[in-house]
Amino acid sequence: QVQLVESGGGLVQPGESLRLSCAASGSFFSIATMGWLRQEPGKQRELVATITTGGSTNYADSAKGRFTISRDNAKNTVYLQMDSLKPEDTAVYYCNAKFLSVNYWGQGTQVTVSS
Repeated sequence: QVQLVESGGGLVQPGESLRLSCAASGSFFSIATMGWLRQEPGKQRELVATITTGGSTNYADSAKGRFTISRDNAKNTVYLQMDSLKPEDTAVYYCNAKFLSVNYWGQGTQVTVSS
């Protein structure tokens, strides 16, 4: 059974940092492309960043230069380091695992950037 559990969200001021974590259960982690997506109320879910099994990364333009995705295969965990946060980064952030052409999702963690 695939289970993804996010943590690390919260309320921060503009310019501050947060690190999100996604702990995965199951034996799939080492063969899955992992990613983070986010969703604001009333909007579609959008890609933030992905990381392949080989460590190749891809970022949305809004995340480039500020966010860093990484993975620890020994801990079955993927991270999203978010620096220089802006109010427009406010959203629910979802962890995603994709393998064998199937997407799996976590429950989401709220990130709020506000002064």
